[in-house]
Amino acid sequence: MLFSHGWPLNADSWEYQMNYLSSRGYRTIAFDRRGFGRSSQPWNGYDYDTFADDIAQLIEHLDLQDVTLVGFSMGGGDVSRYIARHGSSRVSRLVLLGAVTPIFGQVNGFEKGVPLDVFSGIRAGLLKDRAQFIADFGPMFYGSNQGQVVSDGVFAQTLNNALLASFKGTVDCVTAFSETDFREDMAKIDVPTLVIHGSGDQVVPLETTGKYAAELIKGATLKVYEGAPHGFTVTHADQLNEDLLAFVNS
Repeated sequence: MLFSHGWPLNADSWEYQMNYLSSRGYRTIAFDRRGFGRSSQPWNGYDYDTFADDIAQLIEHLDLQDVTLVGFSMGGGDVSRYIARHGSSRVSRLVLLGAVTPIFGQVNGFEKGVPLDVFSGIRAGLLKDRAQFIADFGPMFYGSNQGQVVSDGVFAQTLNNALLASFKGTVDCVTAFSETDFREDMAKIDVPTLVIHGSGDQVVPLETTGKYAAELIKGATLKVYEGAPHGFTVTHADQLNEDLLAFVNS
């Protein structure tokens, strides 16, 4: 299983899923997207074609076959664009978790998307005080502002992981995940697909992303976690781990 992380995190955000699945006999691999975590921090290349090509190089380098691709949030775009751009000969399944696919912002006539001025505000907040902006983002990300119980340690880990990222990459990725249209990519997905989304997601709205993606991907299964926030890989880790194991075993 190959895991693509969300913004502005890194591969460490998958530790609960990787430990659970590896303990049950599966090989699990997570990578730091270019500009994030321990990857290099180039000035350019923060677009989904490049992200998909990076994944292709990794898969070819490790000679991975029969891969289940798992993408969370902006990482859902990475893995979807990989299939659309490089095909599914090495892929057996796809999982999209709280993903920005098929379209996040109000672009290309998609009026139901999030207004682009929201993302302009995010970029402005990052440029003014990245650390505080990300710290303030945590309660909405994990739903603690709506009753989810999240430890101080989780918030500290999230901030620490986020601040390992390139400043330039963190800002540029806001444009990438808000303005990239994946609707054509959805039509090219030809492997069994599981879409999981939280109904309480305050970051990536269920109705215009997860639900819409499941409609566009042929034969996709949609699971909605009632009341779950965007960061359900942490808040609903046990439920997610069981669903991932059941899916790869199916």
